[in-house]
Amino acid sequence: MEQVQQSEQRQIHQLLGKYSESHLNHTNELIHFICVPAIVLSFLGLIWAVHPLAALATAVLSLIYYLSLSVPFAVGMLAMSACMLWILSQLPQQFIWQISVAIFVVAWIGQFIGHKIEGKKPSFFDDLRFLLIGPLFVLGFLYRRLKITY
Repeated sequence: MEQVQQSEQRQIHQLLGKYSESHLNHTNELIHFICVPAIVLSFLGLIWAVHPLAALATAVLSLIYYLSLSVPFAVGMLAMSACMLWILSQLPQQFIWQISVAIFVVAWIGQFIGHKIEGKKPSFFDDLRFLLIGPLFVLGFLYRRLKITY
């Protein structure tokens, strides 16, 4: 059991380490702190516009993946997902897709500006898993400030 936990910890640290290689510039990091959560919210919003249960299912599936990487990160992402789904439930339902598209486009433009400043391509160009690691990268900064081990 302990060996499995160490293997999982190594995997999350390897993924975050690799992701960090293209996120060293302070401005790019700040852009990511804003844009990554916005992209997650807008992505869930686009799915919510199709059907709220589909957004919930998407969140649950991502949480299963996060749980396979790190229990503390899964707990943090559960809290973030719950907040985002609650926000979506409070928005005018007939406008969720328009709001989500606008946030999605603006946030991705921000991401690409950040990577232009960084001078490196986004990590997900090499491995699509990094689309799910981005939120953990942001959450990792909060965890380090709060001295939460992941």
